[in-house]
Amino acid sequence: MRMTFRCDPSLAGHLLRPFPARTALPDWLRAMPAKAHSDIHGRDIRTVKQCPPFVDAMAHGVMIPLPCDIRVEAGTFSWDWDIPEPATSGHPRAPLSFHPASQFAAAPFANGRSAIKFNSFWTIELDAGWSLFATHPVNRDDLPFRLVSGLVDADRFHDGGINFPAVWTQPDFSGVLEKGTPIAQCFAVPREAPELVFEAFDEAHQQSYEKVVSEVLAAPNVYRKHFRAKRGRLTT
Repeated sequence: MRMTFRCDPSLAGHLLRPFPARTALPDWLRAMPAKAHSDIHGRDIRTVKQCPPFVDAMAHGVMIPLPCDIRVEAGTFSWDWDIPEPATSGHPRAPLSFHPASQFAAAPFANGRSAIKFNSFWTIELDAGWSLFATHPVNRDDLPFRLVSGLVDADRFHDGGINFPAVWTQPDFSGVLEKGTPIAQCFAVPREAPELVFEAFDEAHQQSYEKVVSEVLAAPNVYRKHFRAKRGRLTT
């Protein structure tokens, strides 16, 4: 499956490229200790840093980066981004635009303020039968915004930019949202619906269940050593 990014020719030398999510694991995860003391258990236990599903979710797919520094002061957003005028008519030049609060009025994540919209500077094309799932960078509650997730049939819609709306979640934030900050994590997902099958355990599945659970409880890293699949590297 191929994911093709295209941009305006006048901006090609000025834009950060989307990058593999595995290269953008946050500093707080890297600095997290592998073990921490639990008063409940009375001993040190493994932290989520040693949980492959937690880390693999953060490392999966592609990150869309913020194209320039955004300064935030008292709820006002500003930037100084010296780029050429796009050669393509109707193409955005500003890194941000806004959604009125009424568009999210009944949503549980609405906070009564206008939502920001990260403008797209790349179009994204997928192979036939695939859609693009864009969501908030996984497990990144440290970011001062919360992206609104969306699913786009990017095998069909690929000649216009996919913008990324978000709710600003830290009204007291003052400072700079730095260039390169991940603003959206994107996965290619097959559009064909799965067939749902429901069964009770037979004897063999019961025995397998009991064996796996006992192994997981008896020793660390069972999933990592015996079940975790090797993941391919994204290529360009």
